[in-house]
Amino acid sequence: MVAKRVILAALLALPATAGFFIAAPAPAYAAAAEIRVISPGVISNSGLKDVAAAFEKKTGIKVTVQPDGMGEIMKDIREGSPAADVVMLPMDLMGTMVLSNAASDFTPLGRAEIGLFKKPDAPRPDITSVPKLIAVMKAASAVLYSDPVSGSMQAGMSDRLLKRPEFAGIHGVPVKGDAEPALKEGQGDARALGLGLIHVAHNPANTETGSPWLVGELPAELGMHMDMATGISARAANKKDAAAFIQFALSPEMRDVWKSKGIARY
Repeated sequence: MVAKRVILAALLALPATAGFFIAAPAPAYAAAAEIRVISPGVISNSGLKDVAAAFEKKTGIKVTVQPDGMGEIMKDIREGSPAADVVMLPMDLMGTMVLSNAASDFTPLGRAEIGLFKKPDAPRPDITSVPKLIAVMKAASAVLYSDPVSGSMQAGMSDRLLKRPEFAGIHGVPVKGDAEPALKEGQGDARALGLGLIHVAHNPANTETGSPWLVGELPAELGMHMDMATGISARAANKKDAAAFIQFALSPEMRDVWKSKGIARY
């Protein structure tokens, strides 16, 4: 045993030029920063993923986007695991979360519009007034819209619209998912229309957008839009980076990103 100690001491005393060294322990690197953003499809499909990618590229902070259905999202914000850091919700629901201390830093985000869609070869009708919209929809072979069984906010709004007395006689057809993809997948004939979320740049005047599928926004007096807000979850593990992400998402450099995916920033 004494001999072993002598040998070890001699090795430690050797200069580096002798070719011997004792390796130092490898440094322990901290885990990369990460935030989680929970959002209904109205936002996660309307620019959020692009904004998250731009933030991640700029800061190195990983952003995990967690799309969630409207039927589950409130419970998941309060109890889901892993907990979200950033929350995105329709404005009234975000208000509920803040008033119940489940979220903070209430921040208006932007507006998503429900619009009318058509087949690409069909003429683009005038829907700039409610009577004109009703006439166009009544002339359609079918008006596809998201099935309200899904629990989505826009599905419920479209279903209630079609059940209004002045819209009687319109052939509404619930579909799985959104109306525009359903039309693109071949559902409905050449005269079919669809009510669904607008995920491209658009404007209230319904001037040409470049999309052969989009007719345009519905008349403003129908209130077929969703005002969205964001905030920080009370359960956030990384509130500093969550706040930085919200600031980045609302920055001027991201305004065109939201616009290109259909969100009108306030």
